[in-house]
Amino acid sequence: MVASTAAAIYRSASFTFERALLKTIMITGCSSGFGLEAARYFLERDWRVLATMRTPREDLLPPSERLRVLQLDVTDAQSIRNAIEAAGSIDVLVNNAGFGAPAPFELTGMDTVRALFDTNTFGTMALTQAVLPQMRARQSGVVVNVTSSVTYKPLPLVGVYRAAKAAVNAFTESLASEVEPFGIRVRIVLPGSSGETRFRDTARTHLRGMDDAVYGEFMRQAIVRMSESTGPGTRMRDVAEAVWRAATDVSTPLYLPAGADAEQWALEAGCGSARN
Repeated sequence: MVASTAAAIYRSASFTFERALLKTIMITGCSSGFGLEAARYFLERDWRVLATMRTPREDLLPPSERLRVLQLDVTDAQSIRNAIEAAGSIDVLVNNAGFGAPAPFELTGMDTVRALFDTNTFGTMALTQAVLPQMRARQSGVVVNVTSSVTYKPLPLVGVYRAAKAAVNAFTESLASEVEPFGIRVRIVLPGSSGETRFRDTARTHLRGMDDAVYGEFMRQAIVRMSESTGPGTRMRDVAEAVWRAATDVSTPLYLPAGADAEQWALEAGCGSARN
């Protein structure tokens, strides 16, 4: 009896010690695209992964004792509180959730403007604010904010989306200097355009103005130009790798463009390269 009890205690202690050694990452927007690929990438490297989604699905990622799928709507304060409470200790937070709604600004309703900022900007801020206290208490942690390479140069039809992501860039720059004394690193990953994700399809559902008498022809021409572009693009794996570097390599710069097109735009904007 004594031997079996001792063995059980040893197994429990070993399991607790093993869990303590594992790093835990929370990633938002894991139902598809960059978030889903990043979750896979970290699972493959033996991290504990908290994959969050507005509508949780257990079938998107391979079954693993190191995986938890959590419900999270970054625009809902109670949802954030519930997810943080369920998550426990978080070593790395990846703010990836977001959406686009291409349209001429004049035709963009203010409800859409607010929705874009609510998810892409305020959701990132709210979740970061919720996670910072535990990181500060531990004197360690990493926050990775996924924005967009469209912040490198102006493009038509995405002005509000670009503004929402640019606001995250500016916020992140200031946050990085605020929390560095507490052992917390903050980085920005800027993906390029990817045909592997559902982002374009989702954005098309929010598309407005194609039949407008003033902007319709301009929009049709702009969309044709974009669809005919043959330049380099971004793979989902590019973004997962950039997030991995941001999370694990203390030498990474604040800005990490992810994807060949993103790196090209960064160079054209005089921002250097993530490989530097």
